[in-house]
Amino acid sequence: MAQPVNAPATRPTHVRHVVLGLTVVAYMITYMDRQVLATTRPAIMEELGISLTAMGWVTFAFRMAYASFQIPGGMLGDTIGPRRALTLVVSWWSAFTAFTALAWSATSMIVIQVFFGLGEAGAFPIATRSLSRWMRPTERGFAQGITHAGSRLGGAITPPIVTLAIVPFFGWRAAFYAFGVIGVVWSIAWFYYYRDTPEQHSGVNEAERELIAGGIKRKAKGPVPWRQILSHGNLWVLAVMYFFYNYNLNVYQDWFPTYLRQSKGMTLGQMGIYASLPLMAGVIGDLGGGWFSDFILRRTGNVNLARRWPAIGGFLLSAIATVPAVLATDPKVSVACYCVAFFALEWTVGISWAVPLDIGGDYAGSVSAVMNMLGNFGGAISATVVTYTAAHYGWNVPFMMTAALCLIAAVFWLKIDSSRRISV
Repeated sequence: MAQPVNAPATRPTHVRHVVLGLTVVAYMITYMDRQVLATTRPAIMEELGISLTAMGWVTFAFRMAYASFQIPGGMLGDTIGPRRALTLVVSWWSAFTAFTALAWSATSMIVIQVFFGLGEAGAFPIATRSLSRWMRPTERGFAQGITHAGSRLGGAITPPIVTLAIVPFFGWRAAFYAFGVIGVVWSIAWFYYYRDTPEQHSGVNEAERELIAGGIKRKAKGPVPWRQILSHGNLWVLAVMYFFYNYNLNVYQDWFPTYLRQSKGMTLGQMGIYASLPLMAGVIGDLGGGWFSDFILRRTGNVNLARRWPAIGGFLLSAIATVPAVLATDPKVSVACYCVAFFALEWTVGISWAVPLDIGGDYAGSVSAVMNMLGNFGGAISATVVTYTAAHYGWNVPFMMTAALCLIAAVFWLKIDSSRRISV
């Protein structure tokens, strides 16, 4: 009769799930802070006398700083540990979120956005590193899916918060102060609760430690092995694939509302509603893709089957759905097809971010930094390509290009080997 009494004590604790929850909130904050600027842009341009072209350079400055400092950000997490590193970078970019309220010109805005981008550059690589010792291999796809779903959800809920609850009563500057405070509060909570390994956390019992350690090989901490990482050809295939993904992502995030207004003839009110629908579909895709990949891995034990083919399916579906979305004459039908296309595109992202955990281990932060750096160069390039092609050839061409890039990304996935770990 003693066994039932002792049974509850042998159940694993759930600290890893709290860690995952805190990471999801961090991802939400990254996109919330970006969307504050996107939402308040008209008010800023009017008050400070900044032209649309100059505001474009503000956005470009953020994107280039963000892309260029992915590797230093990942190195920081791998060197000093994600507890201190993520506390530092979130506090840094939250401070510059608040400093944006002090801007007085386009030049000052550019400078602030560069420093903001430097801070946010470390977010995803360090957060990926923070999960590398906490998530079992069969939980990685879902973990990466739910974190990216959090980022997309944060981006979707920020505009109504800013436009309905803050700006009408307190002005656009107050929005930056408010969201800056959110990041600082999160940093305090993270530093207080998180530990770099389950063994260091007093709330983790032996059962949870064994559960986590059962699927993760520990290595002694040492310098980041950049020679082995950068000579790993599989990483560069992954990074080029992510370049195409991120290009497409930023086409939707930056230009879809404008496309609906200019190409589909929607009013401002209609645009605000319909532009959010693909983003919400993307949240579901983020969750579904990672979960399905982990489900396949649990059933088969074959990491390549679990990562490669669900991702290929997502890119193929996105490409197929984009064609009727572009050609549909009914705006509602078009948006419905775009919802399918963006759902399928986002289906791939959790899977993509699981691969650095699969191949990078304790150096997943640096591995994911290389992938995200090249990906965000794709996002930066999309701004100039989309505007040029739309101006000269119409809005159908940029979105048809996303379908073509999805097909190319699917081909690259055929060459990604998630079982081929980086030897250190």
